Amino acid sequence: MDKANLDWPNLDFGFRSTDYNIRFHWKDGAWSEGRLHTEETIPLHMASTCLHYGQECFEGLKAFSLKNGDVAVFRVEENAKRMEASCKKIHMQPVPHDMFVDAVKRVVNANRRFVPPYGSGAALYVRPLVIGIGPRIGVRPADEYMFIVFVTPVGPYFKSGFKPVNIIVEEAIDRAAPQGVGDAKVGGNYAAGMRASIAAREKGYTEVLYLDAKHKKFIDESGPANFFAIKDGKYITPQSASILPSITNMSLTTLAEEMGLTVERRQVPVEEIFEFEEAGCCGTAAVITPIGSIQFRDRKVVYGDGVTPGDVCQKLYKQLRSIQIGDVPDTHNWLTVIPKEEPRGNARSGPAPRATSRPRKDVVPV
Repeated sequence: MDKANLDWPNLDFGFRSTDYNIRFHWKDGAWSEGRLHTEETIPLHMASTCLHYGQECFEGLKAFSLKNGDVAVFRVEENAKRMEASCKKIHMQPVPHDMFVDAVKRVVNANRRFVPPYGSGAALYVRPLVIGIGPRIGVRPADEYMFIVFVTPVGPYFKSGFKPVNIIVEEAIDRAAPQGVGDAKVGGNYAAGMRASIAAREKGYTEVLYLDAKHKKFIDESGPANFFAIKDGKYITPQSASILPSITNMSLTTLAEEMGLTVERRQVPVEEIFEFEEAGCCGTAAVITPIGSIQFRDRKVVYGDGVTPGDVCQKLYKQLRSIQIGDVPDTHNWLTVIPKEEPRGNARSGPAPRATSRPRKDVVPV
């Protein structure tokens, strides 16, 4: 199969159409088998709970072309666990673990020509999502759900790539409430943060660094990613019930320990930013984005020269990327190889079945 005709080394982090997405429908206590689709739109009942009451969650992971020619996804098992936790948190029907993993395998396999070539620096971004599609007027869970997985080839999340960015501490706006859903990957958390992120960019910063909403004293995370810092041979990352448990951060703590660093997951007072030797943001989309400077009120801390990634950030980034693309042995079994096989689930084109509580009789529900 020939690769798609794309400028692989120069891709940005944006949506591009691919060949297929996969969809499952939950109703009457059971999930459907799932079917590949070519259309990119979803007809929804106007009273769907995802539109009114925020019954929606999603995941993000990546597939890579390995050095040996295989295609593999990174830590899909952990994404399956996190999506299950997010679904339960907002009372949606959880996606079974094995179904999640199989769906990712199927959709990546069906879109193999869009997996960027080895050495291009790009990846195939995989976006699973669950939405409540059952109509409700009262505030209560839906009785129908749709699980969808689509993919798109992407480059770096930040335009600068693996180069330090400048961020500002946000004190006026909270990303998530204490005892809320900050630890779930739900769209409302990101919508809540747009005000701060957009305002920061208008001031010339790349992103914001949130403080805990209760005390306004401890670091939580940045807009789209977890935060970490290096000091005195330690890898330090915030401990908070309002932080999304980043799979990338989880991986980096393992690699940091293997490099001889002591990992500290604890409350991090914001004033400690002036003591750090290096700092960074980490997540599936960004992997690691080194931080060049942090503005806190009328003070600014610059790490190193502000334009060159620190040594530890460079080592961590290189090691994680090397595992993801098969340049070094995957001793932790983080990669799941996607075997080449004929796509399962007949692909449909044209309008998708209407997502209502009474399926149309002239189509087969997904």
